[in-house]
Amino acid sequence: MNKSLRWRTTLPGLLLIPALFLSACSALPATQEPSGPAAPSQVRVVEDRGERLADLYEQASPSVVNVQVVQVIEIGEAPSDLFPEIPGFPDWPFELPQRPGKQYRYGQGSGFVYDSNGHIVTNFHVVAEAEQVRVVFADGTSLQAEIVGTDPGSDLAVLRVKGLPESAQPLPLADSDALRVGQTVVAIGNPFGLQGTMTTGIVSALGRSLPSQARTASGDRFNIPNVIQTDAAINPGNSGGPLLNLNGEVVGVNTAIESPVRQFAGVGFAVPSNTIARIVPVLIEKGRYEHPWLGIAGMTLTPEVREAMDLEADQMGVLVVDITKDGPADHAGLRGSDKQVEINGRTLRVGGDVIVRIDDQEVRRFDDLLSYLFEETHVGQTVRLTVLREGDTQELSVTLQERPSAE
Repeated sequence: MNKSLRWRTTLPGLLLIPALFLSACSALPATQEPSGPAAPSQVRVVEDRGERLADLYEQASPSVVNVQVVQVIEIGEAPSDLFPEIPGFPDWPFELPQRPGKQYRYGQGSGFVYDSNGHIVTNFHVVAEAEQVRVVFADGTSLQAEIVGTDPGSDLAVLRVKGLPESAQPLPLADSDALRVGQTVVAIGNPFGLQGTMTTGIVSALGRSLPSQARTASGDRFNIPNVIQTDAAINPGNSGGPLLNLNGEVVGVNTAIESPVRQFAGVGFAVPSNTIARIVPVLIEKGRYEHPWLGIAGMTLTPEVREAMDLEADQMGVLVVDITKDGPADHAGLRGSDKQVEINGRTLRVGGDVIVRIDDQEVRRFDDLLSYLFEETHVGQTVRLTVLREGDTQELSVTLQERPSAE
C-alpha cells in the first residue's frame, strides 16, 4: 500500500487534455402551432449575451497562446497520451539536434500570458520532457520559449518569451473561491491544433480532486484539490489554456477530461485560479514548489467502516490506514490501521486513528484534509491534529515535511 497522502478514487477514463444551450419550451399538442416570433425583449437578451461573448473573445484571445513542443524519445518507446499527433502540424522553425537511437515527437497545448515580463502559464504535462518549446500568438507571432518553472503536483508550468506582441496583455486572475455552480464560463485554446477556439458552458461542480503529475516512490499519484468541473468543451490541445468568467478573468487552467472515448464527453476539469496565484509566483522565483506532506494513507469513513470500528453512525473523519516510516505522522505518533476486515467482498484495514480536525478546520472527508494541507500550510509548519483513538479524543502536533516524489 502506498504510504502517502493521496486520493483513493480512480478515474479510468481520465485524460489530460459544450456549447451552452438555453431553452425554455414545453410540450405542445400535435395540432398546436408555435406562437409568433420572440418578443423584442427576449431577442435583446440573446443579442446582448452574444455581444458580450464576442467582446470577451476579442479582449482575451490575443493573450491565449498555442504552446508547441518537441520531445526527444527513445526509438520504440510507447506513444505518449499527452502529445497526440496533429494533422498539418507545421515544420519546426529551427534545427533540431540529431541523436543516434532517438526520434522526435511533436505535440501542442495552450497557455496564457501571465504578466508583462513575458511569463506564460500552461500545464506541466504539456511541456514535460520537452526538448524545444515555442509559443504562437493569435497574431501569428512565433517565439521560442524557456521553461522557467514546473510543478507536477499542481500540473502547472511557467514559460518565458522575450518580446510580447502589443496585443498580448496579461489576463487577470479571479478569486476561484467565489465561483458558484451554474456560473457561465468560457474556454479559449487550441483543441486538436485549431488555434483560437472558444467554447462556453457552466461550472458543473466545485471541489473535485484530480490526480496530478506528481508520483510517490511507489508510483501512485498525489492529487490536486478544489478542482473546477465544467461542461465547456475541452479537448486535446486545450490543456494549459484559460477557463474564464464573463469578465474575462481567469478562473482556472483547463487540464483534463473524464471520457471513455478519448475526446470531450461533457466533463472537463480546470486547476483553480487561486492555486495559480499561490504557486506560479514561486515557480517564477525558484523554479519549483515545495508541497507540504503529512505522510499517511487514509480514507473517508464509510458506514461499513464505522460499524467495523464500533463508531457512532454519524461519525465523520479520515481513517489513517497506513503511516510512512520516518515521515511527519510517524514522528508525531499517529497510528495506522492494524486489523483486517472484509467489507462487500473487499479486504480493508481498520482500527487506526481517525482524524476529525486539523488546526481549527473540521475534517469530514479525505478531501477536507487534502485541501487544508494544499492551500493553508507550508513545509516546516507545525499543525495540530485532533484524532479519535480507541474511543478517546487526542491532540497531536505534526511538523510537515516536503513530500517526496518518484523523480
